[in-house]
Amino acid sequence: MADKQFAEGRTITVTEVAGATGISRVTLSRMLNQRGYVTGSDTIDALCEYFKCPIEKVAEYIPAPKMPEPPKKSVKDTKSAGTSQVKGERRTPSRSTKR
Repeated sequence: MADKQFAEGRTITVTEVAGATGISRVTLSRMLNQRGYVTGSDTIDALCEYFKCPIEKVAEYIPAPKMPEPPKKSVKDTKSAGTSQVKGERRTPSRSTKR
């Protein structure tokens, strides 16, 4: 935006960009003020066309933060994680018989 303002020697407003591109003022405002705001390729394309610039001038790639790996369970933890059953007791599903 600054390059176009400098080249034309005047201030360009969000309202002017919105009117020329068809992008809502709310979307443009979010793009300007919320780092990492996600928008569609049609919006980026419209901005590139309006400012007559490559995509690198309009958008920046920000990698997602890496999630920490969950702690690994030891063999001892995995043995005790199952269901318990009384020794010698057998679980059988109950069946109802209607006749």
